[in-house]
Amino acid sequence: MNVPTRGPIVVKLGGRTQSDPALPAALVALSRATRGGVVIVHGGGDQISQLQRMRGEEPRFVGGRRVTTDTALELVRMVLSGLANKQLVSALTAAGATAVGISGEDASMLRATPIDRATLGHAGLPAFVDTRLITALLTGGFLPVISPVATHADATIGGALNVNGDDAAAAIAAALGAAELFLLADVAGVFNADKQRIDMLSIDDAHALVAAGVAGGGMAAKLDACAAALAGGVHRVRIGDLAALTEPNAGTTVVAPLSISV
Repeated sequence: MNVPTRGPIVVKLGGRTQSDPALPAALVALSRATRGGVVIVHGGGDQISQLQRMRGEEPRFVGGRRVTTDTALELVRMVLSGLANKQLVSALTAAGATAVGISGEDASMLRATPIDRATLGHAGLPAFVDTRLITALLTGGFLPVISPVATHADATIGGALNVNGDDAAAAIAAALGAAELFLLADVAGVFNADKQRIDMLSIDDAHALVAAGVAGGGMAAKLDACAAALAGGVHRVRIGDLAALTEPNAGTTVVAPLSISV
């Protein structure tokens, strides 16, 4: 099987969306419709937070990104590269996919640099994506399911960094020359101050929504990832719920300013 020449579709799954029983079948249908050109990047934030509290540590977030202490990093690796990844792979396999679970640490596929050790601890931003492993899986007819735990970009330091799933998906999509990055959320798209869904949103307007406090937390992080993906050459970026996954005109399409006709 060959990877489509127009580039694959990268789908980022939010932690809450992964529990939707309709999700595996929808992802398998999308993979078949694109002849295997789908890459999945997933989160698992709620499970991590639950385990943090069980370990006596209250989760903290800055700008939609988890403050990753030494303890939190252990749990991030356990949940994202272990439990969440394998649960998703199992569900996709049961739905008929030839899914393979990997993490950004495998073959140093995803490398990152710390954002701000004093504020965010072991949280990182993508610095480099080695696409060889992903491409080999796609070419072999497999559905890659990726945990966004990364290796440190400085090999002399080593260790892992917790990369926000949206940031990881944007970097992977850009490196693959993806036809589309779809950020699956538990809402139907991006909403304005009047609680109306926005069909098309420029990056400039997205930044204005964040500055005004209309889009905050996890949505702000998603919009940052959209900007990074577009700057990296991804052809199309959307945010939406499961119903929008296979409906090209659903959700919110985020575009560079020049992409909107006057």
